[in-house]
Amino acid sequence: MKPPPSGDAPPARARLEGPRLWASFGYAWAGLARTWQSQPNFRVECTIGGLALALAWWLEAGLVPVLVMSALVLSLEVVNSAIEAVVDLACPEFHPLAKVAKDAAAGATLLAAVFSVLVGLVVLGVPLWGKVRAAWDFLTSV
Repeated sequence: MKPPPSGDAPPARARLEGPRLWASFGYAWAGLARTWQSQPNFRVECTIGGLALALAWWLEAGLVPVLVMSALVLSLEVVNSAIEAVVDLACPEFHPLAKVAKDAAAGATLLAAVFSVLVGLVVLGVPLWGKVRAAWDFLTSV
């Protein structure tokens, strides 16, 4: 049997059920919507990710690596935006450490974007070259 609850016992962990779960999703969605509205880079990265997924589907190449890299870049862009907002709130004036935090967050997004391009070249390069070559052969044989 469990001992009777005492006033000194820590509170039970809150569960994310029902309304609390839906409220959490609502807050997350609001964060994504705010990022979409306020960050042009996020909109560009969403567009590029969508185009890369469409290209992977058309080429019948690996969708999973393209999807994972797109999700990584977009997630880091959201985290970058959150870090920038918190730094701006904490330090409205210029401070060298604030610049370090903002630059590091932006650097993480850039690093993911560069590696996503490399993954895209590896995954999509050969199938794309095959389609281009087939189109060229068709056009030159007519």
